[in-house]
Formats: sequence, C-alpha cells, structure tokens
Amino acid sequence: MSKSLILCDCAGTQTIDAEGLKSATGLPCSKVHSGLCTVQSNAAAEAISTGDAIFCCTQESALFEELADSLDAPAPATLDLRDRAGWSKDKAPKLPKMAALVAEATLPAATAKTLDVVSEGLCLILARDETALQVAAQLSQYLSVTVLLPAPPEGLESRDFDVVVGRLKTAKGSLGQFDVTIDALQIPDPAGRGDIAFSDPQNGGRSQCDILLDLRGETPLFPAHEKREGYLRPDPGNPLDVAASVLEASHLTGTFEQPLYIKAEPLLCAHSRAEQTGCTRCLDVCPTGAITPDGDHVTIDPLVCAGCGACASLCPSGAITYDAPPADLTFRRIQTLAKAYLDAGGQDPRLLAVNETGAEMIRLAARYGNGLPANVIPLEVDALATIGHAEMLAALAAGFAEVTVLLTPKSDRDVITGEAALARAMGGDRITLMDTSDPDTLSDQLFAAQITANDVTPQRPMGTRRQIARTAAKALNPEATQITLPDDAPYGAVLVDTDACTLCLSCISLCPSGALGDNLDLPQLRFQEDACLQCGLCANVCPEDAITYEPRMNLENSALEQVILNEEEPFACVECGELFGVKSTIEKITEKLAGKHAMFKTSDAARMIQMCDNCRVNAQYHAENSPFAGAERPRPRTTADYLSKRKDH
Repeated sequence: MSKSLILCDCAGTQTIDAEGLKSATGLPCSKVHSGLCTVQSNAAAEAISTGDAIFCCTQESALFEELADSLDAPAPATLDLRDRAGWSKDKAPKLPKMAALVAEATLPAATAKTLDVVSEGLCLILARDETALQVAAQLSQYLSVTVLLPAPPEGLESRDFDVVVGRLKTAKGSLGQFDVTIDALQIPDPAGRGDIAFSDPQNGGRSQCDILLDLRGETPLFPAHEKREGYLRPDPGNPLDVAASVLEASHLTGTFEQPLYIKAEPLLCAHSRAEQTGCTRCLDVCPTGAITPDGDHVTIDPLVCAGCGACASLCPSGAITYDAPPADLTFRRIQTLAKAYLDAGGQDPRLLAVNETGAEMIRLAARYGNGLPANVIPLEVDALATIGHAEMLAALAAGFAEVTVLLTPKSDRDVITGEAALARAMGGDRITLMDTSDPDTLSDQLFAAQITANDVTPQRPMGTRRQIARTAAKALNPEATQITLPDDAPYGAVLVDTDACTLCLSCISLCPSGALGDNLDLPQLRFQEDACLQCGLCANVCPEDAITYEPRMNLENSALEQVILNEEEPFACVECGELFGVKSTIEKITEKLAGKHAMFKTSDAARMIQMCDNCRVNAQYHAENSPFAGAERPRPRTTADYLSKRKDH
C-alpha cells in the first residue's frame, strides 16, 4: 500500500511545496494544511482512517495517536519536516532536504529484538547509617526491602522490612539478577524482649536481589553505573535526589524488555588464540564491563550492555555488530538521504549525526533561533558511537560534502574522536566533530562553515563495514594506491624480517582472519592484506620476533590477492627425494647436532635428520637398538608342545 504525505505549515510559519514534494518523492501529498492539530483535526482524522498516512509533524504525534485510538485505527507514522527543514533562516530552497527526509522515513523499520527481564521487587538498600531506615519504610509499601547497615541499629521495631548487618564484598548483575556477597554478615533474631539481637558475624554470605539502592555515598559498585539497569545511586545528602530514586525503584517491578543491542559471531573474534592475546579493542572501551574474555573470543552480557555501540564501531573482524538497528540499515539511511537530496536538485549536502540530545538541540534552534542550513541533513541515531569510520566514509562516498558529528556530554568521545581521525586519514578533512550544548552555537557554526564541493561520483557500497570502508576510500582517493593510517588502525600490512624468519609457520596457525597462509607444496609464507586485522596475534606468537606491522590502506588489487612474504628452497629427503622442510633450517640443524648430540653420534643416526617423516620412522625401526624394537617374541605354542608334556609324565 502506497503511503501518502499529510502536510501542515504549522499556522503558516513554514513553506511547503506540495507539488514539488510529490514530484521528488513519488508519494501522494495532501493539500498544505495550517492547523491539523487544532481547527483542522477533522482532516487529520480522515487521513488517519485511510491507514497509510505519514503526518509531517512529530510535535503532535500524541494527539494523532489519540485520534487513531478513537477511530480504532493504527497510529500513523510521523515525520519532522518543520524543525529539521522548514524553520530556518536560510533562504535556499528546502525541497531537496524535505525530499531526503521523506525518503528516509519510508525505509522499512528494523524489528526490535528484546529479552524479557523479570523483577519481583526484591530491593537491597546499601546504607551508611540509620537514616536509610526512613527510605526503607517508604519503599516497603511497594517492594520487599532489606537494608544492609554497617552496625546494628538501636531501637529497631518495624518488621515491614528486613535489616541485616555486614559489609558488602562484591556485587554483580543487573536489574532482576543482582548477586551480592556480604562479609561480617549478622542476621536479626526477632525473638525475645527488648532490642532485636543479631547473630555472630560470618563471612561469605550470598544473596540475590532485583534492585540495588546505594545510599552510601561511596565509590559506585559498577563502571558507568548510571547505565546499569536496576542500580540506583542518589546523593544521600540531597533529599530530592533520594526521593527521585525511591520513586524510580518503586516502579521497577514486573517484566521489562531489555533490548538486544549487539549481535556477536564468536568464530570471527580475534581476541586470542592458544592463550596468546590479540585484539582487545572492545574490552578496552566497554563502559559497563559487559564484555569479558571467554577463551579465544569474548562474551557479552546482554543484560549489562547499555548499547553505546563503541565495540561494534571498533571491532576489526565483524565479530561484534550493532543490531538495534542493524548496521546495514544505518548505511541505507545515509545513502538514501544523499541520493534523494541530490536527485531533487540539491547541491553540497552535509550530514549532521546526532543522538537524542542533539535532536532536541535542533528543535530548540529551529523554534527560537536560526535553525539549520538548507543543505544540512540531520541523521538521528540512538547511539552516537555507532557512527564509526565506515559510516563516515560511506556518507562521503554517497555524495555528502561534509560529515559532522555533534558530541554531547554523554558521548563516547574517545571512540568517536579515534574513528573520526581514521576516517579523515582515508577520506580527507571533510569529517568534523562539533562539541557544543548551545543550540545557537550549533546553528552559527553550521552557517559559518566553508564547504567545498565533493566531486566524487556517488557510490553506494555494500558488504561488511571493512568492505564498505575500502570501497569508499577508493572512491574518495581515485589517484592513490596506498594511504598511511594511524598506528591503531585495523587495516595494514604484515612485515616479515626474512633474515630472522625460519618459516616455522606458527603465525599461520593462529591468524584468526586467514590473512596469513602457507603453500602445501613449497616453504612459503603468504599474506592477503585485505584480510589483515592488525590484531597482533602473529607478532605475539612469532618465536623469532620477525613480524612487525604497517598500518595502511592498500587500494591496489594486490591487497585482495595472496603475496609471498618469505620463501626458501625446500629440502629433498636423502632417502626418497620427497621435498620437506626448509633447506637452510635442515642444514643448520644438521650442523649443530650431527656428531655432537648423543642421539646423532653415528653417521647413520645423523642422516635421519635429513629424512622426511616416513623415511625417518622406517630408518629408526630397522636401525640397531631401534626404540621400536622390543624383546624377542616367544615362539607360539603348538599341539606338539602340549603332547610332549604328556609323554614326559
């Protein structure tokens, strides 16, 4: 069913070219209304009843949902043209930008993947003194509360909640599945008169709870604690902050949907091989500690993961990819925005990547300030760190003249800065980072920017993030054959010191991507540069320290082919003539061992060094004092032997 655009100029405060939009998008357009949320609500209801409308207004989406509910119709899709395009001091035509935003809005939405988390309302309050008992009394009306105090309280009478004494040793988990260990644990004995007595202290007490309310005012229990669901840590000296946490905790019961942000392919992971550590990029940046080593790969706790997306942007192998929404949808959004803008006659488009905070700044700039320039197209994403170097390069290759990422206070700045530096190395100085929380400054900087045209022939590469980055880099550097990259880049060459390399091929067996290979017929070390992750495993395992790295992007076709890094003449078995081993290595071993080592004192024994595996075993078997030879086997007994014994008796 074809969608139709329901247009409104918001009381005449913006100009919308209905015919132009219809021609540029190919979608039916309504007349331009002026008050769909007020005097023309009947027209809104009529459009909703058709079931295929896209309202070009997000401010009143709640009103349109109420209308849909009253009509027993599905809630309509909404699209913000006004704040992102219509309200702007820029006198340039807004049609190309509006056409791009409409095209993006018609892309199919990704199906959300979630995991059910059940909280039964078991709350543990970590207290520094008895003032926490007042908080416990409030929460006990909604939750099953236990207070952990450092010392026994005086005059404890209430049985509406439990009180234990001890010292928290460890805590792990998240909403619905916290696991705590308590030392010096003392449990109350409610029997008897007077103050409640407590048991003798014992270490190693373990328990589970659904919610942790930390009122100690000490170091947080978890890294990036504000992203840990179910862990509340207000300032105990701020009553309003404590009250807000009490209110939040009271609502943390029931079944909740935890988004599954990340998709993992452990077989592609380059973390380690044979207990040798390689890539640790995701482990180094995960703010919540959701990623932990697990043998040769890493594992991700979906209940702890906060969905920042940093790991997915940095993963060189594609073992970790963002899945909320999938990375390929982000690439399609970027390419759709560029294509629709250019097809509608726009020139020099600029992509502005923002998160929820940045989107609100755009709305404020539009309502109270100058808005956005007509060629600045906002791309709102849930996690700003998912806009990595591959996405930035894909935007430039698609035709954007500039890519700007608006940093916010909670952005993963180090990750975004590093990805922007990598993108600049491959795509030039068209990548900028803007760091401001002032909507007016945002507008001023965007209007003041000097933009040069991007003469690239628009490309819309497909494939993995590595493939997209390489294709985009080739499009942006048509005359280049090689690009020098920062030291920590996940692209580059393996350099081998041929004088030190013995062709032991240890590196091949541990290479997680297959970039290093051998030749079954000849002593050769082969390398395919396009597949190299620069993970460090081969250098770590090389016994001769013969391997180093050169971060670079090789744009020639040779990067897609296997090249020989080191080769030597093979050695022919002195017995059968079969080629085996490396000639120089066999000669060195013979020189060091023949006549000098106890096992190779004789010429026949020393000759075995120069034999292939089959001939060596055969020679050992037939040699004097063969290690395979046992004592002389006894003669088999026959019937005659048994008859002879009878005659003797």
